[in-house]
Order: sequence, then structure tokens, then C-alpha cells
Amino acid sequence: MKRFKQNLDGDHLSTHLDLDTRNALRDPDRKSGFSSMKVMGIFVAGLIVFSVLFSVNVVLRDPPSDAVFETSKARVLEVEHRKDSEDQFSRSLEVPKDKLLRGLLADGFDEGSCVSRYQSASYRKELPYRPSSYLISKLRSYEALHKRCGPYTEFYNKTIEQLKSGYHTSSLDCNYVVWISFSGLGNRILTLASAFLYAVLTNRVLLVDPGVDMVDLFCEPFPEVSWFLPMDFPLKNQFDSLDQKSPHCYGKMLKKNSNFTNSDGSVMPSFVYLHLAHDYDDQDKLFFCSQDQTFLQKIPWLIMKTDNYFVPSLFLIPSFEQELNNLFPRKETAFHFLGRYLFHPTNVVWGLITRYYQSYLEKADERIGIQIRVFDTGTGPFQHVFDQILACAVKENLLPEINRQDFIVSPLGTPKSKAVLMTSLSSGYFEKLRDMYWEHPTVTGEVIGIYQPSHEEYQQTEKLMHNRKAWTEMYLLSLTDVLVTSSWSTFGYVAQSLGGLTPWILYKPENRTAPDPPCQRAMSMEPCFHAPPFYDCKAKTGVDTGKLVPHVRHCEDMSWGLKLVDSYEEL
Repeated sequence: MKRFKQNLDGDHLSTHLDLDTRNALRDPDRKSGFSSMKVMGIFVAGLIVFSVLFSVNVVLRDPPSDAVFETSKARVLEVEHRKDSEDQFSRSLEVPKDKLLRGLLADGFDEGSCVSRYQSASYRKELPYRPSSYLISKLRSYEALHKRCGPYTEFYNKTIEQLKSGYHTSSLDCNYVVWISFSGLGNRILTLASAFLYAVLTNRVLLVDPGVDMVDLFCEPFPEVSWFLPMDFPLKNQFDSLDQKSPHCYGKMLKKNSNFTNSDGSVMPSFVYLHLAHDYDDQDKLFFCSQDQTFLQKIPWLIMKTDNYFVPSLFLIPSFEQELNNLFPRKETAFHFLGRYLFHPTNVVWGLITRYYQSYLEKADERIGIQIRVFDTGTGPFQHVFDQILACAVKENLLPEINRQDFIVSPLGTPKSKAVLMTSLSSGYFEKLRDMYWEHPTVTGEVIGIYQPSHEEYQQTEKLMHNRKAWTEMYLLSLTDVLVTSSWSTFGYVAQSLGGLTPWILYKPENRTAPDPPCQRAMSMEPCFHAPPFYDCKAKTGVDTGKLVPHVRHCEDMSWGLKLVDSYEEL
């Protein structure tokens, strides 16, 4: 370039020009033709680029028809087969997942503050369940109520002043139910969903006791105003001491036959304590009667302590019946929608979930979850439990049998891969299953990978990292394709319902013997209410509450428990 510039300045220009340039100088017509062709080429290329950009713009603005989309998908599959490293690129060509879960979630959150809220949809298969328009509308109405009455709002501060006085004589603009953090993590998730549904049914604001780790585990589910109870809440220092002997316990108040209605102008208590834990008595259970709900509606503050998923018994309260039918036309989706709406892992927990999923589960053709909870005393692993797990998985064709005769089985083509996610306090079951599928090929030629994120040996309810791992593993189980769970385990209930999975339930072993059959398919994905009332509020007598309506039945794993199922004759 420098040389060319120097020659332009010099006297010997022609001696340094290339041959084509010399010819063009000698023949002006040839130069003109060359330039015209060049200009025309540039013009045509410009038209092509413009048409491509215009087409892309139209396609992005107006999605293609199904036929066009199917062709596009076929091309994406061709790219995927061509080069594995282009998986990430091909994913970007797919239609994005519905991050708002068909309207279940509210838009407008700061996505970076809780990545899981909208990102989780891309980790799950699209389910056939659709939230009812009534449920969506009700959730938006609740969010507006929570914004108006949540912590430190004008209405909240007003009710706090009356709470401090100990009594109230007039109705307030906002009423509340306070959930006390109590019991293990699985129980807490189930009971918090129960408390929220009760709050929605009674037009109350739910406030959550943060306990020792709730803030670390769960994102805020409602826009703009926190669901966590302020640290300066006047009754907070009484939470640990609230029990059935407390003077504000509803069951004890009924035993004393106290006349605490205000129909005659008398004052009412500013709060009532609801003891709904597994050890509650007959008076406490009157909470599930319509006439008692009529009274409780007058109390501005309800303080609730429970370790039960009591949603099935809410469906048996006549005053709630129609509302619940509108909210959940398909009954077995109750916790599934409540859980997907309320429980979003914080960023630190979401990191644990996604890193594990991407490392061990994502590339498998099928993901199988096996959740093991052993209630036997003594040190495991127990051989009869392992035998039961294996018998269930093989009998239900979840896992293939092993070939003990040949050292290798070579199927034609690429073998199918299955990733088995096991969760247990013990590592022994994982090690046995891993070694079995490592030491022997499968009769089908399938490749089986066995994984277990943690083995904490014993439950450590108050330990932060323990609960992070527990929440991580529940969530990972919910991302599997099929699931095996243990009887009586709320850990398994959370996983199956969040994932919309109808699990195979391992029967509870008796006398340290593997039961035969080893497991059965659940009636629905709903959790079980372990300690329901057996009482007819109208007749004031005992009754089998598992036989009153077709959609509330006894649980498979606990004969006296209740769970929601769908009566398909009604659908």
C-alpha cells in the first residue's frame, strides 16, 4: 500500500501498475464494462441480503404455520445429528417454553433475583394439566390483597396496633393467617401450601415465619411485598411455647365453652392459635367444620402450627366446596399448582439443582427417580429394602434385568441410556445398585447410570446445608420421567406433586421382609393427609371421611390417611 502511494506521487506510475490496470488504461471501454459488471454484482448481492433479512423479520414477527414449523424441526434434528457440539445452538431454534406456566405465575419480577421462577419451565416436560382460569384470576386477586395488606403497609400497621391491645371490637380491612415454621422440610412445604390455600379461601393474607432457613431456601412468590413475617411481629417470641395448653388455643377455648362471640357487642380475642399438628385432639379438629369456620372468620389474626397436609379435609367443608371445585376442576392438581406457584428455589439452591442435573441427568434418554425413606431402627442399608426396590423397578419395567452369563451385550446401534437418581440418607442402596449395573451388562443392552447427590446419614432439620441438599434432591426427583417413592414420606410427596408424577409407592416392609408385591401405582400425584379428622360436623358423630365424596379417598400407603383423586365420571 505504501509502495502504491509512493508511485502515485512519482513520475513512473505506469511501470508499477499491474497488468489488468494497464490494459484498462489502454482500453477505456473494457474498464467501463468491468466496472458495470462489478456494480451490478454488488447490487444483486445487496438484493439477496435484503430479501433474506426481510424474510427473517417476517418469520420472527409472524410465527410459521404448523407445517412450516415441522419442517424447521426436521432441519434442527439434522443439525443435531450432524454435530453434538451444536446442541446448544439447535436448542435456541426451538419454540421457547411458557415461562409463566400458562398464566399461573405473575410476570414482572426481577428475573435475576430468582432465576428458577421462570427458568424452571425449560427443565420440565410440558404437562397436560392446565390451571383453571378461575385459579389464575384468584391468584391475581390474592396478589393485589397481599400488596395492599402485607408487612408494613398502612392496613398491616393498623391491625398490629389492635393485636397489641389483645382484643378487637370492629372488623378490619385486612385479616391474616400466620404460618409457624415447624417440623421437617417436606412437612413444611406441604403445610405451607395448605395454609396458603386456606388463606385464599378465607380472603386472608398469608404471612410466613422465616424460621432458621426459609429465606435461604425459597424466593418471594408475591410481587412487591414480602410474604415473610417481620422480625418485630408482637407474638413472635411466643411461637415456640404455643401448644394445646395455650389460653388462645382454639381447641382449649372450645373445651372451656367460652362465649367469645361478639353478637351481643362483647369484645373478641385479637388472635386465635390453631393447633393442627399430628397430636391434635377432637376439639382442635373442629377447625374443619363449617360452623367453626364462620366464627374464625371474625378473628383478624389466626396463628397456625401444623405438620399435616390438610388440603383433602378442606374439600370436605361444605362452605368451601364450590370454590374449590372452581379452583381445581381436576382435584389431583391441587398441590401441583400450589407448589409450582409458591415454591421457587433461591439462586444458591438453583445452582445446586442445575449443576447436578446438567452433569448427570440431562443427556440420558430417560430419568428414573428412586426416593428411599426407611423407618426401621438400626443401621442400614437393609438387604430386604434393597431387594424390594429392585423388585419394584424390574417388575414395573423401570429398570432392565442384568445378564449374569455374558460379560458384554452389544446391541445394534446406539444403546439407550437411563439415569437413575437415588435419594437416601444412606449411601448403601446406591452403592449396591451402582455396582450391580457396573459389574453386569443388562439383558436389553441399555446403559444404566446410578447417581446419588448426598447421603447425610440422619435427618438434620435445623442444619442449613442439610436442608439445601434436601430441597435440591426433592426438586431433582421432580424433574425425572418416572418416580418410585417410599410409603409415608412427605419428601416423596413433594417431589411427585411438583413434577406432576404419579409414582410407584414402595409398600412399608413388615418384620424386615420385602413385601410381595413390592409396590403399587398411586391413584394420583397428590400428597396424603396423615392425620385427618373422622367426624361428621352436622351429625356430631364419627364417620369415615374417606367415603363421603368420590374425590377424597384413603391413601395407598396409609390406610387411615386421606388424599385427593379424580372421579373420572365427573370429568
